[in-house]
Amino acid sequence: MWTRYPKYHNKKTFAFGIQFDSKKEAERYQELKLLEAAGEIQNVKTQVKFPLLPVQRDESGKCIERAVSYVADFTYFTKDGQFVVEDTKGMKTPEYILKRKLLYYFHKIKIQEI
Repeated sequence: MWTRYPKYHNKKTFAFGIQFDSKKEAERYQELKLLEAAGEIQNVKTQVKFPLLPVQRDESGKCIERAVSYVADFTYFTKDGQFVVEDTKGMKTPEYILKRKLLYYFHKIKIQEI
């Protein structure tokens, strides 16, 4: 019998009643919640979606290409009001690298990689 492992050997983990894609991501969320409680950061959010390319339709309105979005692991504001987008990365896939570049090109947001 074969055991099926996730593609990058990450393990889904729960923290604060939220399921995260990896143990590293869950641990980072716990760190961010402690920083938020200490007043160092504020408004921590998970899985924030940023549109990159809209849906592409032909002349009849039929979808020929789906929309492309980047979903950040975390966003928050620092004490001085700086907006931060964070991604906990174990492996930088070609898809992630392209989306990172598109996020900066269209939204002028640099991803802080943890």
